[in-house]
Amino acid sequence: MELTHIEHIGIAVKSIEEAKKYYEDVLGLKCYAIEEVKDQKVKTAFFKIGQTKIELLESTDPEGPVGKFIEKKGEGIHHIAFATKNIEEVLKNVEAKGVRLIDAVPRKGAEGLDIAFLHPKSTFGVLTELCEDKNK
Repeated sequence: MELTHIEHIGIAVKSIEEAKKYYEDVLGLKCYAIEEVKDQKVKTAFFKIGQTKIELLESTDPEGPVGKFIEKKGEGIHHIAFATKNIEEVLKNVEAKGVRLIDAVPRKGAEGLDIAFLHPKSTFGVLTELCEDKNK
């Protein structure tokens, strides 16, 4: 398995517009994209620092995964995403090593990436996302 870098860190927020002020006005980062991922019931905003991105996640439905996360745990770090090559093969490898998968088959995520999540009960409490940019 080859992980190439931390693709992004996902942070659950109640309001992208409110949180964006902190990242732009205090930290000096620039939001370069906002998009809605309807099947995940989430709106995202991206900031880049070095090779890594910060992804703000605002729920568009209180019953969606991010809405439930905020209700249970409040705002904060939601997941860490690693970039990889051949995501299908990586999923087979981690499952063979006993890791519980949320997504056995990759799906489309923000920025057109193929994504799949690993269950936090198998990853020491950290929701882990694998990402592959098939356009690279």
